[in-house]
Amino acid sequence: MKHALLIEIGCEDLPARYVLPLAEALRSGMAGGLDRRGIAHGEAKLYATPRRIAVQIAEVAATQPEQSIERSGPALAAAYKDGQPTPAALGFARSCGVDFAALGQKDGKLHFARTEPGKPTAELMPAIFEESLKGMDELVPKRMRWGNGEETFVRPVLWLLALLGDAVVPLNRFGLSSGRLSYGHRFHAPAAISLQSPEDYEVALKAAHVWAEVGSRKADIRRQIEVTATELGGHARITEDLLDEVTALVEWPVVIAGRMESRFTDELPPEVIVATVETNQRYFTVFEDAGLTKLKPLFITIANIVSKDPSQIISGNERVVRPRLTDALFFWEQDKKQPLAAYGTKLETATYQKELGSVAVRVARIGSLATAVAEELGADVAAVGRAAALCKNDLVTKMVFEFPELQGLMGGYYARASGESDAVATAIREHYLPVQQGTSIPSTSVGQVLSLTDKLDALAGIFAIGQKPTASKDPYALRRAANGVLRICIEGGLKLDLADLLRQALDLQPAGKKDAALHGELLEFVLERLRALLVSGGVSTEMFEAVKATGVSQPLDFAERLNALQGFAALPASANLAAAHKRVRNLLKQAGTVSEQIDSALFEQPAERALFTAINSLQLGGDYASQLDALAGLRDPVDDFFAAVMVNADNPAVRANRLALLARLDKLCRSVADISLLPG
Repeated sequence: MKHALLIEIGCEDLPARYVLPLAEALRSGMAGGLDRRGIAHGEAKLYATPRRIAVQIAEVAATQPEQSIERSGPALAAAYKDGQPTPAALGFARSCGVDFAALGQKDGKLHFARTEPGKPTAELMPAIFEESLKGMDELVPKRMRWGNGEETFVRPVLWLLALLGDAVVPLNRFGLSSGRLSYGHRFHAPAAISLQSPEDYEVALKAAHVWAEVGSRKADIRRQIEVTATELGGHARITEDLLDEVTALVEWPVVIAGRMESRFTDELPPEVIVATVETNQRYFTVFEDAGLTKLKPLFITIANIVSKDPSQIISGNERVVRPRLTDALFFWEQDKKQPLAAYGTKLETATYQKELGSVAVRVARIGSLATAVAEELGADVAAVGRAAALCKNDLVTKMVFEFPELQGLMGGYYARASGESDAVATAIREHYLPVQQGTSIPSTSVGQVLSLTDKLDALAGIFAIGQKPTASKDPYALRRAANGVLRICIEGGLKLDLADLLRQALDLQPAGKKDAALHGELLEFVLERLRALLVSGGVSTEMFEAVKATGVSQPLDFAERLNALQGFAALPASANLAAAHKRVRNLLKQAGTVSEQIDSALFEQPAERALFTAINSLQLGGDYASQLDALAGLRDPVDDFFAAVMVNADNPAVRANRLALLARLDKLCRSVADISLLPG
């Protein structure tokens, strides 16, 4: 027989960031526990609200299948002495619960095998539940104790529900015994709900004003927000992070709209209002246009209750927002009382990193590197230098102290208010871009240079003091910085050499190791990020390695070669040429030093002359795709050569001449990428 399984842990309100991860851990823990014990089951569905995490698993078998138990014992040489079982052999038999005569032999060892009936699923549930709780505990570094108990959880556990079909699964945890009771909304339906079967769960809770299914609850919150924004004549700004957080904060979502004083939207930059309203209050802002450029003096929030007097909730939310925006307006006005440049002196007392000096010292490094890069690219050196000098000044303003997430953005606003040029202000505003995958790079050449050098300095400095990322930790976000450097070079079309840039950035660091070994390690770190960036969409690891083998360290050039190689790899000739090139590389490796001089008079076979002629007539001009297309034309003469010619001829001169011809071919096959590294 098969029954549905339902496990629910009811508790005090959970922190929003843990709601979904804990539910996922419970689902994977319970389903995985059944799998490890061979218990068949259907779909495992999670439920999660601030007051509960639950999993419902369909069609769970009532018992385990028959279990096969096998154990290997001592080697036969150690199991017998003078034809009698040794103490080790007898001990193995006792550990298996059988007489020695019942043991068999397998692979030169004593062997024990038996089958036994599977256990009832309900009997195995306590152990599976404990395993699941351990996985959940690993997600939360700090857990709570409550009452007189010693058990811990994220928040105090209030009830424990466990059903397999219509029967209660006996679980004892958190000082509670499991039952069939759940509870509805704290205010709308606080009475206990007795469930007869797991299938009743979702419907029964919804009747008690608890929307337990996360995906549909999130979708309905989005729908309610969008409908309300439309009714208000605007467009809501809905980010996935905020939507996820709000979804985890409510059991019965009800949209409420409020107002803020128009002086805030008239005088404050929109990003400041968004940071205040969204980050601090978890409200959604409303814009006049779909492009989200002009704010309306409105906000939308999600209540967790159907109020008889919504105006009270609205006025309460408005009272909370008003002083926060008043503070923000005060910071804005105070910060503008002096030009952005005046804040630079405060950077001398602001520490960037104790071994790498103050923020002012870091700004000087960025400026030096940025100027050099601007000169190389032919960018506006004066604008780059000015933007670099001012790019961190907003860190010591009142606004950024209160809202650190606005660094850069506020620098751009203050630069414009101080009379700086648009080029300088825009570069400062955008120099932290791209902040994550999917966000754009800086829109101007000045901003691209500034962002690039800011990230290069961070990479070089942190590597120099030995704080490079580990597999699990990256406190300085160096992987993100490396991705930013690469994306700016590639998407910005900047012909810059990564090895040279990193060398310059290392040389400017005031402390730490800056030798060739560290430079190579840092370059390899960034190239590995390039691999993650480019190896997708049909680009294989072999293709990446083929380009990397050429030693190219210009990200733009690397991407162009890889793009061309992707097209070449799709040609029928590519596999043949790759196989032939592998053979060429092996022959040259075995030969050692090979001359590059080819004497056509030493050709003995027509196939030698045909390959020589094909190589000499090869036109490798144009882009990389054209060059690889030209190489594909060598397929037939190369195949004919290996079919007709013995490279290691007895005559030393003929042998050396043939190897020189292959060396010329090898050089061509590594002109864009190492063709021998492709499948073939």
